[in-house]
Amino acid sequence: MEEGSVTFLFSPVLPRELRALLGGNSSSGLEVPGRHSDTVVFSTFDKDNTGSITVEEWVEGLAVLLRGTLEEKMKYCFAVYDLNGDGYISKEEMFQMLKQSLLIQPADEEPDEGVKDLVEIALKKMDYDHDGKLSFTDFEKAVTDENLLLEAFGPCLPDIKSIMSFEQKIFREIPK
Repeated sequence: MEEGSVTFLFSPVLPRELRALLGGNSSSGLEVPGRHSDTVVFSTFDKDNTGSITVEEWVEGLAVLLRGTLEEKMKYCFAVYDLNGDGYISKEEMFQMLKQSLLIQPADEEPDEGVKDLVEIALKKMDYDHDGKLSFTDFEKAVTDENLLLEAFGPCLPDIKSIMSFEQKIFREIPK
């Protein structure tokens, strides 16, 4: 699927509100190199890979972002982190996401070296089958053992303040 091929079937207000829910276009929101946050979110919502989001996919996707269980959020985050969709989070994918999401301070050490060190630490902590990449099973076990690892490779879920703001704007009562 090409980056621009995802279509949205609903009001133009909703994509704007969804961007705000996910942190807008700032570095605190989900920004994966080569993929805009809308494309990442829509591709995870588009379960049947048609290039369109059905009403059912939209509602199910929002349900995960707004009120999802840990299991649902793990599946969502894993899908976001699996940049090439091969069912694994590779060292290269970890490196890309960590490099994008970390604020590197000028130091004596080469910034990429610090990111590579973080990738190795993540693998030691999360790669239970020791194959050099994370399967969903590895990711699930690591997150179940330590919930803070859910967003280990960068933010991909909205914070509570963004959720509350989104719900107030979208689910407000319409005056009669």
